[in-house]
Amino acid sequence: MTQLTRGQPVPGLRGSNRGDVTFQGFTLLMASIILLLVAGIALFLLVDAWPALQRYRLQFFLSSEWNPVTEQFGVWPYAYGTLVASLLGLLFATPISVGAALYVTEYAPRWLQAPVSFLVEMLAAIPSVIYGVWGFFVLAPLMQAVIEPALQNTLGLLPVIGRLFSGPILGKDILTAGIILAIMITPTIMSVSREVIAAVPDTQREGMLALGATKWEMIRYAVVPYARAGLVGAAMLGLGRALGETMAVALVIGNSSRAITGSLFEAGYTMASAIALQFRESDKPIYTSAIVGVAVTLLLVTAVVNLLARFLVYRFARGPIGVRI
Repeated sequence: MTQLTRGQPVPGLRGSNRGDVTFQGFTLLMASIILLLVAGIALFLLVDAWPALQRYRLQFFLSSEWNPVTEQFGVWPYAYGTLVASLLGLLFATPISVGAALYVTEYAPRWLQAPVSFLVEMLAAIPSVIYGVWGFFVLAPLMQAVIEPALQNTLGLLPVIGRLFSGPILGKDILTAGIILAIMITPTIMSVSREVIAAVPDTQREGMLALGATKWEMIRYAVVPYARAGLVGAAMLGLGRALGETMAVALVIGNSSRAITGSLFEAGYTMASAIALQFRESDKPIYTSAIVGVAVTLLLVTAVVNLLARFLVYRFARGPIGVRI
């Protein structure tokens, strides 16, 4: 029997290496196009934002004043609104999404799994402006009339945490934007989490049950530790979508760049909503450059969040995939 060394063509399959090289080159070209596209977008934004970045330097990122009349521009309130609203959405959505994924995968009967999964994934197909309109006419009045007064009368009386629920109740604020984002990113987190949990080998479950564990203990000590890297990745994907959401947030966040007070009842801006609402109003070159500078900041924040997500997934993936009992 003839032995083949690595890289040696198989007799009778002439041209096979040529096909491999061609396909490898094609895939390399496609990957390079993506990298060039990202680099081109970043370069375009940086060139247009350079006048504002050169004029205001570090104060552009640290200042809280945004006044087109006096040509004073600081992106910090927009960055604050983006981060707080997105993290609120992630905080609300992750437990619901992971819990729903666990139910569909581990508890729901087979006849119920497909309909529930389909209905949840349908939420991802709804345009974001529909969420915004619903939030504007339904959620915001409900928050203003019922939920936010209740939060202020209870949690608002606490010494430290009460500051989060202080100030006038508007209904259209950072808290409402966070709830809208939570609803929008729930399908993403749940879909990925469901696939990750379903990919846990049955031997993990069977081994834990064979040791006398209950179903809850099996999920806690076998399924979740094995799937934790994927669950963290699902949450980070949801956060990535929340950071860039525009129209839904613009309709419910209040669109105000006043001084930051730390209250969740404060009207604010996100970077994406600021770009969408103010770009057509820019009547001066420096104003336009400042708005593009907001886009550069959003790109930087997204890149940092994605790098952090990769680091977290890497750390969780390196850890043990079970627990010691």
